[in-house]
Amino acid sequence: MERSALPTLRQLEYFQALAEAGNFRKAAERVGVSQPSLSQQIANLEAVLGATLVERGRGGAVLTAAGREMRARVDGILEEVASLAELAEQTREGLAGTYRLGASSTFGPYLLPSVVQRLHADHPELRLFIRDGQPRALLEDLHAGRLDLVLTQLPVLSSDLSVTRLFREPLQLAVARDHPLAQRANIEDGDLAGQTLLVLSNGFSLHAQLLELAREIGATLRQDYEGSSLDALRQMVAMNMGVTLLPALYSHSEVEQPEGDVALVPFRRGRVMRSIGLVSRRSSRIPPLFAEVIRNVVRTDFAKVLTPET
Repeated sequence: MERSALPTLRQLEYFQALAEAGNFRKAAERVGVSQPSLSQQIANLEAVLGATLVERGRGGAVLTAAGREMRARVDGILEEVASLAELAEQTREGLAGTYRLGASSTFGPYLLPSVVQRLHADHPELRLFIRDGQPRALLEDLHAGRLDLVLTQLPVLSSDLSVTRLFREPLQLAVARDHPLAQRANIEDGDLAGQTLLVLSNGFSLHAQLLELAREIGATLRQDYEGSSLDALRQMVAMNMGVTLLPALYSHSEVEQPEGDVALVPFRRGRVMRSIGLVSRRSSRIPPLFAEVIRNVVRTDFAKVLTPET
C-alpha cells in the first residue's frame, strides 16, 4: 500500500455499519446512503488496504479474518474521532482542554484561587497550568508559545497580542504605623513631596506607574533598592524606610488587619488605579469564557475591592 493511499473516515464508518448489520441493505439504511454507494465504498476500502474484508453472499456479508481484525481497529479509531469532535464542541460552548496561564505575582495569588474554583466547578474538563511571575518574563513566554494566556497589568503594546480588559484595581498608600501621615484622613500630592517612595523592580508593570507618580508628586525614589515582591515592600515600609502604594487585592489579603505592621491611608481619594487584562496571541483562539469567568468572580467575590471593565 502506498503511503498516500489511506482509508477515509467515511469508508471506516461504512465498514463499521456493515460489520454491525451483517447486510449491505441494512447497513446502507443505517448510514443513509444507497446500497450501491455503500458497496462501492467498501470495495474502495478493500482496494486501499489490499485485503478482502467481507465475503459477499446471498446470506449477507460475513467478515473475513482480515475483516475481523480490521473491525477491532476501526471501532477504536471512530471512538477516538467521536471524542475529538465532542471535545471541540465543548471548547466552542465552554472551556475544555489544557491551557497554560501566566499571572503577575502582584495579584495572581489573591485572585486566581477564586477563579480556579469557579472554572473547575463550571468546566470540569478544563486543565489549567498556572505560573506566577514578573509580567515582562511572562509576556516573553507568551510570545514564544510557552504560555497561552497572561493576566497582567495594562497597557501591553504589541501588534501580535490581543488584550481583553478585565477590571480596575485601586492602589492604596501604605505607611508605617508610627509615620506622621498614618492618622491622616486623606493624603494629597503635596503631603508626599520629598517622601521616599519604595517601588518594585522594573520587571513589574507597577514600577513604571509608580515612577511616573513619583515625578508628579515630587517624591524621591529609593535608588539603592527595588523590591522583588510586595511582601518585601511592606516590610520595608513597616521599618519606616519609605512609603509605597500597594494593590488593593494584596492589601485586602495581607494588610487590612487592625494590628498589622503598616497603615493604609486614603490617597487622592481612592482614584489611583491600575488596569488588569487578559492577553493572548492574536493567532490563537482563546475561548471568551475565560474573561467572562474572571469578570464574574470580580463581581461576586471582590465587589468591594475591584471594578469590572467591559
